[in-house]
Amino acid sequence: MRDQREPLKALQDWYASQCDGEWEHQYGIKIGTLDNPGWTLRIDLSSTDLAVRPFTEVKVQGDDDDDWCHCRVRREVFEAFCGPNHLGDVISIFLAWAITAAREAQH
Repeated sequence: MRDQREPLKALQDWYASQCDGEWEHQYGIKIGTLDNPGWTLRIDLSSTDLAVRPFTEVKVQGDDDDDWCHCRVRREVFEAFCGPNHLGDVISIFLAWAITAAREAQH
């Protein structure tokens, strides 16, 4: 099993950076499970810098039924669905996009 603490810590940091006394009351992050099995990740982008940033949909299907992920943005929500061992991977995909957007905004 891979160590997933770094992506989780970075996601926690991103979440904390959005909390301004208002955002966290209407929006947030939801992690759930799928019955096939797998994970869902939904991150509200409303009122964040990412709300207007383009995101290129990601679809990966590996060699076995549990080796997959799908990430997209719909209606200002980052949505990810993945196999049971890929939650850290979809968090990392979100973070890579968020970090790139932040760097581009600085230039």
